[in-house]
Amino acid sequence: MEFQVLGYYGGYPTAAAGTSGYLLRSGDTNILLDAGSGVLRELEKVMDPLQLDAVVLSHYHHDHTADVGVLQYLWQLKQGPKKEPILPIYGNTQNPIEFATLTWPGATVGRAYTDTAPVTIGPLTFTFQRTIHPVPAFAMRITEAGTGKVLAFTADTRYYPELADFVQGADVLITDTNFLNDHQGVAWHMTAGQSGQLAQDARVKHLIISHLPQEASLTKLQEQAQAAAGSIKVTLASNIHGLELV
Repeated sequence: MEFQVLGYYGGYPTAAAGTSGYLLRSGDTNILLDAGSGVLRELEKVMDPLQLDAVVLSHYHHDHTADVGVLQYLWQLKQGPKKEPILPIYGNTQNPIEFATLTWPGATVGRAYTDTAPVTIGPLTFTFQRTIHPVPAFAMRITEAGTGKVLAFTADTRYYPELADFVQGADVLITDTNFLNDHQGVAWHMTAGQSGQLAQDARVKHLIISHLPQEASLTKLQEQAQAAAGSIKVTLASNIHGLELV
């Protein structure tokens, strides 16, 4: 399984990078995981979007879905061979209005997932867990057939202890890490220390911190996560261009 960061900020893009979006590849299967602002442009730098097999959305906040609409236009308007005549976009149905927008006649079709049944796309099987966020959002555990490699993604969430069980033993864990440890007030995202502690509790092999803040020191964010994670390797999503799970 190969993993590539296409966007890593939370909330809004900057001149340097977009918001949440990742490309997963396994064999000849290509899956877009979230589609934040600027993600489609980055995807076009590495592959023809028409060769996607599916899109999987963690939730419907705009920093994770802003480029869904333009991807639907691309699927409708761009000429060339398509891997899938109608592109499947997986989302939860707990926001029915947003789920309905995933279907664009002749271009894309919304497909529902729940936290009670896995979804298999090519060699990758997704299981889901509802997180703690102002809207329904779902963490994902993605297992590759054959190798058994596991990529876990917290999606947007505040810290809660049960999350460690869901991501336990992952080869790579991507966490929503939007705050330094001194954050005060309501937190719908994790601090750096909480992400590091989650990695430690779950005994993962590699922690990637993403959904990063625009106005905080990313060096300090990484240092705080590393201090909590102990010997587990911690990497900023901004420094990941391509990663193979080995």
